[in-house]
Amino acid sequence: LQSNGCCIGTGFAEGNIEPEEETMIKIAGNSYLVSPSLPDVHGCSPGWSSAFYGAECFDSEVHGYMKNLGKQKPCESQNIDAKKVELEQLLMMETKNYRKTIKFYQKLLQKERSSKGPETKSMLLKLRGQLQEMKSKVQFLELVKKYMQMMYAEQWGVESCVLPTVIHNGRTDIVDVAPMDESSLLLYYSTEKHQCNNQNGVRVLQAGTPLGLMAYLYSRNAFLEGYVQQFLYTFRYFCTQEEFLQFLLDRISSTLSSSNLDPSTSLTKICNRSFYILQAWIEDCYSVDFATNADLLCTLKEFISSKVVPLNGYGERLLSLLEDASARKSGSAHQCSSVDKCEEEGEEDRKTLHSLCKKLSEDVSRKGFVTLHTFFLQNFNWKLSKGMGPIAQYQRERLYTISSVLPKPCYNSFTEEFPGSFAKADEVGPYLLIEYSAQQLCCQLTLLQQEVFHKCHPVHFLNSRALGVKDKCVAVQKAVSTETVSLKVCNLFLSKCVQDQYLLQLLRYADSISTWIAAEIVTCHTSKLQVSLLSKFLLIAKCCYEQRNFATAMQILAGLENLIVRQLPAWKILPAKVAEIMEELKAVEVFLKSDSLCLMEGERFKTLPTIPSAHVLAMHVQQLETGGFTMTNGARKWTKLRNIAKVVSQVHAFQENPYTYTPDFKLQSYLRQRITRYKDADISALAADNCANFHQIQAEKHSRKIQDTLRRMKATFQ
Repeated sequence: LQSNGCCIGTGFAEGNIEPEEETMIKIAGNSYLVSPSLPDVHGCSPGWSSAFYGAECFDSEVHGYMKNLGKQKPCESQNIDAKKVELEQLLMMETKNYRKTIKFYQKLLQKERSSKGPETKSMLLKLRGQLQEMKSKVQFLELVKKYMQMMYAEQWGVESCVLPTVIHNGRTDIVDVAPMDESSLLLYYSTEKHQCNNQNGVRVLQAGTPLGLMAYLYSRNAFLEGYVQQFLYTFRYFCTQEEFLQFLLDRISSTLSSSNLDPSTSLTKICNRSFYILQAWIEDCYSVDFATNADLLCTLKEFISSKVVPLNGYGERLLSLLEDASARKSGSAHQCSSVDKCEEEGEEDRKTLHSLCKKLSEDVSRKGFVTLHTFFLQNFNWKLSKGMGPIAQYQRERLYTISSVLPKPCYNSFTEEFPGSFAKADEVGPYLLIEYSAQQLCCQLTLLQQEVFHKCHPVHFLNSRALGVKDKCVAVQKAVSTETVSLKVCNLFLSKCVQDQYLLQLLRYADSISTWIAAEIVTCHTSKLQVSLLSKFLLIAKCCYEQRNFATAMQILAGLENLIVRQLPAWKILPAKVAEIMEELKAVEVFLKSDSLCLMEGERFKTLPTIPSAHVLAMHVQQLETGGFTMTNGARKWTKLRNIAKVVSQVHAFQENPYTYTPDFKLQSYLRQRITRYKDADISALAADNCANFHQIQAEKHSRKIQDTLRRMKATFQ
């Protein structure tokens, strides 16, 4: 949804603060009156786009639109609260129109299927174009809304020369602390003239001490330039969650009593900025920092209840935010984040409409898909099959089935028992895989993979060496449990930093898929069945990578590259066109390993769902982690941390655009059971019990034929 255009201006003008009820700020040369009131409790987190694009997250079109919002007359002052009201009204209206249009499109689509008249087809084409325009308008307004939320946070930013004061205000041992200056905390380097302003140069943060990096969160434009989001992804390399929380709470404690006085004072800014930073941390990283650390959560709740709630209304909002985050973590909260009923309706509609529009606007999606094919063809000389677009015929036929509205069975874990009606997977064996098409199996495997992928967080991919994740090894050794993994080896986080180990579950799931595929093939009792399964899995993998599910595609490749599987005689009788897919998969693997941001190139990832390979992404992060994080003067290399944050931010980017295939619960249950059955299998032991897995010598074949002939003749005389 973000555009990568002209960068945002560097600055809030200095010396423009007036001790009035409203504060004047200046952004990109435009002055705004900003009310000191705090915004809604939700929506403070800058999001992945801030970490990825940095200062270029909001282009000149957003600035121009923001400038004209809430402005009735040219000479009228631009109050940001008026802008907020007008933007919310526009967003609600556009969303309602979008919803009505897509419902009309659905009715017209059903009518076209029955009548198939030329007038209906032409109307559908026009509506598709209108839907794309309306969708783009809603997305643009949401981008402007995100920019406005950042502006609310930026009104409490301080100049860089005040940063030593930020540290000094929170110290309890100020008598023994020597005066600090900015140069002892942060190190900058200058760039050439900036594109969006007339300044001679721009200072870019290069390194800083842990205290300096935490203090820089309070600097002007830290939200807009992406620093806050990048910090939230990477601070565990130089401080623990407890240290960061204590830093924020100390600043709140020392300034809370003065925060309700003059809004232009440094104390008020430090206090309110602390609330914004804390809120952004909770919104973005609750699952990896607070949900896994009960002591940290208890400390925060106790502080808010005892210190903040009696003096500041923001305390109740933070407690409500923590409750919502906890409910979402347990799966019992609404996905909508807005408190206001109208906003809640609009947000839910936007999510529903986004899903429906992805199903209905097949032509636009296929154009992006063809672009992806063209890119691969130019680089790898692939011969890709036709008719394998993002939404296949199987998917279109199932858009309006009864199963699409049935509730999904809840399985708390991958290995949980399944309903009795689906308990015959072992009896059916691999034959059900042959009955379903590659597209059908691809869709359901993608939904299963998406279920696991959407539970991960960008932070999960950091410091993976400490979890035992290595190159040329898809997952951690099966015999090693999550609790017994040693964090002492190659641990880049601080020793007391609590690390969520969900990445191990993600990699073990990938390993279970690969093992299942290898086991299904080696347990086939005939070469003909093995050829059928090999062909099926290769076609599934091809379908997966064409639909940007690179995770499942690479898992299938790993299963087929198993040493036992690669030596099977069935490969020699595999059709040549199907065998070529293996080379395509290897080319995809090379492409994924070539660049850590290869899947974020262009605009495809914004419109087409994507699931990356977890192991490949972890390896890219490990490569960025190679080398020291600390300079000779003790400062941490922020440029290195910023690059890591940019790479892991793509996890949240891909999670924003889910697949919308119709789930086939019976097929999913069958797949789950087969995967669970073979996830810990010994492939060599399974292969040893099957004659079809061995090359037969010609002499043995001849003697066996003679013996079979004699046995038949003997039977005729009895």
